[in-house]
Amino acid sequence: MTNAPVSLTRSYELCRRFNARHGRSYYLATMLLPAWKRPHVHALYGFARYADEIVDSFTMTGDRAAALDGLRDRLATALAGGPPGDAVLPAFVQTVRSFGIDHADIEAFLRAMRSDLTVTRYATYDDLLGYMEGSAAVIGTMMLPVLEPLPGMAERAREPARQLGLAFQLTNFLRDVAEDLARGRVYLPLADLDRFGVDVTDLRRPTCTPALRELLAFEAARAREHYRRALEGIGLLTPSSRPCIRAAYELYGGILDRIEACEYEVLRGRAVVPRSRRLAIFTRHLLAATAADRAERRVTADVP
Repeated sequence: MTNAPVSLTRSYELCRRFNARHGRSYYLATMLLPAWKRPHVHALYGFARYADEIVDSFTMTGDRAAALDGLRDRLATALAGGPPGDAVLPAFVQTVRSFGIDHADIEAFLRAMRSDLTVTRYATYDDLLGYMEGSAAVIGTMMLPVLEPLPGMAERAREPARQLGLAFQLTNFLRDVAEDLARGRVYLPLADLDRFGVDVTDLRRPTCTPALRELLAFEAARAREHYRRALEGIGLLTPSSRPCIRAAYELYGGILDRIEACEYEVLRGRAVVPRSRRLAIFTRHLLAATAADRAERRVTADVP
């Protein structure tokens, strides 16, 4: 996806397709946003997913580190006004410029992706949090300007946005234990494995041991705490963005519900929120999204 010039419209469409293909729950939630916000959310997701695919794709061949470094170089060129070089970059760069997204957050994200190529274990939860700061928390803070905090609330909304990113990623780690191990990575802190008497070899079994179930329940409680800390932030957003984030909150929380409902049996297959529940969540928030969008579009003008 390099060296082929694309129009801005095409770039946004490619990012939208990335979102629809790889992030079904979040993509469904984005449909509750006002139409003008959706492409920018897709641009942020598309860039993040593109970088993630360089690191995680089972089918990619070649030097992943060089490919990721090349993406960073092409992004720096594009941000400086040069040609983008990647099809996702025109949309991403325009979104970054339009909303004043902090370049330090982008750098933190790319550093986290780079670390996935060499770091396969985390000794403690604090160590894992250090990784998730770049891989997840900054995604929340990059999304925040697009979602529009209420006037004067941008700084207060920042920490809940970070916490929501952490909650989503920790949910994914619990869901994807077997898939991550297939890539050679373990995102469950080693200190926690020791605490519950779990060995990395237990993650290769066809089913979870009782000790592993206890460990996963412990990590799920941590995820719940991140969700709790994130909840305040929804009310700090402009009303037209709230239904989207409420829906995303419930959809990702639904993955955690499914993990708990199957008694933490994550080694047999992915926990998936049923389509009927996803649609029910979407429908429940659609009326509020439509009303908020309509209210924000209403313009009152003084007649001279």
